[in-house]
Amino acid sequence: MARRIAKLSVWLAGAVAAMGASSAVAATLAEDADTVCRGLLGGADAVKIDAATLLAPSPLAVAERGPTPSGRVTPANPGFCKVLGHIDPVDPKAPPVKFQVNLPVEWNGRSVQYGGGGFNGVLITGLALPPAYPLDKPSPLARGFVTYGTDSGHETKPGELPQLFALNDEAFENFAHRAYKKVRDAAVTLMERAYGKKPEKMYFMGSSEGGREGLTMAQRYPDDFDGIFARVPVINWVGLQHAGTRAGLATMGEGWINPAQVKLFADAVRTACDKADGSDRTLVHDPGACKAAFNVETLRCAAGQSGDQCLTEPQITAVKTLHGTYKFPFVLANELDDYPGWGISGEDTPAIGPTGGWTAWWLGTAPPAQPPAPNNGIAWIYGAGGIQYVFARDPKLDVTTYKVEDHKARLLEVSGLMDSTDPDLSRFRGRGGRLIMLEHMADYAQSPYAGIRYFESVERKLGKAETAEFARLYTAPGVDHVGSGAPANVDMLSALVDWVEKGKAPGDLEVIEQKVEAPSFAVLRALPLCRWPAWPHYKAGPVTEASSFTCAP
Repeated sequence: MARRIAKLSVWLAGAVAAMGASSAVAATLAEDADTVCRGLLGGADAVKIDAATLLAPSPLAVAERGPTPSGRVTPANPGFCKVLGHIDPVDPKAPPVKFQVNLPVEWNGRSVQYGGGGFNGVLITGLALPPAYPLDKPSPLARGFVTYGTDSGHETKPGELPQLFALNDEAFENFAHRAYKKVRDAAVTLMERAYGKKPEKMYFMGSSEGGREGLTMAQRYPDDFDGIFARVPVINWVGLQHAGTRAGLATMGEGWINPAQVKLFADAVRTACDKADGSDRTLVHDPGACKAAFNVETLRCAAGQSGDQCLTEPQITAVKTLHGTYKFPFVLANELDDYPGWGISGEDTPAIGPTGGWTAWWLGTAPPAQPPAPNNGIAWIYGAGGIQYVFARDPKLDVTTYKVEDHKARLLEVSGLMDSTDPDLSRFRGRGGRLIMLEHMADYAQSPYAGIRYFESVERKLGKAETAEFARLYTAPGVDHVGSGAPANVDMLSALVDWVEKGKAPGDLEVIEQKVEAPSFAVLRALPLCRWPAWPHYKAGPVTEASSFTCAP
């Protein structure tokens, strides 16, 4: 054993052969885990390990407040080696790619890479609960997975706009895709050094920007991951930034919709669509059909009328702009030239940080400003800043004067880097990869119809039966971007592991909404999580129980 500890404490120049078992086999950091952990310090070439500390097990903690329900939960951790490192840039003006890798003393032979969010700029530690994860489940690290994440190659300092990094080409390419690949490979090397073998199964879990990263890995690096979960992915990224900016411009001046009018609209939607599934529970179960049936014109102010009980002409135009397709005058990557409009329902989900409906994402509490103000909608802050720093590369640009035709070459370049819309997943499928996508149907950060369209493009490219062999798309009605508003928690990591390692393909699942109160995290309500294009239909029984519903087209 002493010989093995010495071996684990030295940087291995060559790869150690991975075990060829069909399922993961456990390993440990050996008796002297602290020596093994500290022996990881240093580095070779561009990869440097800056700190490696063995941490003792820690208990579960729940904060009183947080931006999301899961964000209030700090899961219990086992003993693990916390490794902090960075990857040097090629361009001396570009920031390094920072990363954190968590090596549990008792390893199950698997790993999970966590995706980021927004424009990233913060280090993803891999210590939180992954996307959609039930609050009462042990974290991946506690289950024995190596977990890791990255800042994607830049750090946003307080007071800085989140898009500032995009003025540097290398930093932007790292954000687009290179950082996740670099950190994945660095993590594999660390696992070899620490345990004497490579991970046998590798998983990726990401939400929003992290969901785009997951799809990017499946498309660009199809040999790197065995299972990928992409929740609410900001797919067709160029389209999203432009459509979000257009929706914001429509609310400048008289087009802005105040909170009372947001509730007016949401109440009208519920009145028109809530009972379509056979139950009455203030939740629109089939928002696709509701969008087709609901007519915003029913809320138009009569001649000479105004106030909180109707919408004016500019406000109705703004709603139609949000719901309408954004069309480019030229074709972007993978033959796309548009971005689908946003959906319907959940407009008045309360705004708490990134949680919420129209107020959080689209409208804010004040009309759009230049430069974007903190009380503006997040989509305007992201979109207008993206126009200035990513596409026009002019921080002083008046966004109202921006024309896509003047920046065609840059849009095509960015689309090639950022748009994870390539439907050809044949190589990922061929090597046994498994993909699960989840769209929230009351999401106003990105349109769920963009992800639905992508999944259907994969089906057209590879065939529906062939796609069903390796990919799933689920849609959760009433849920906002980050998982509030309706039942949204489901253990997708276990679903992926069962599919990848046991061949157990997931069918319709169940999502739950939990009370953020340890230790029980009691279930408040549940719904079926239906495979697209099915949605929950009420049968009989309590509307808070999933068994009262069935999935059907």
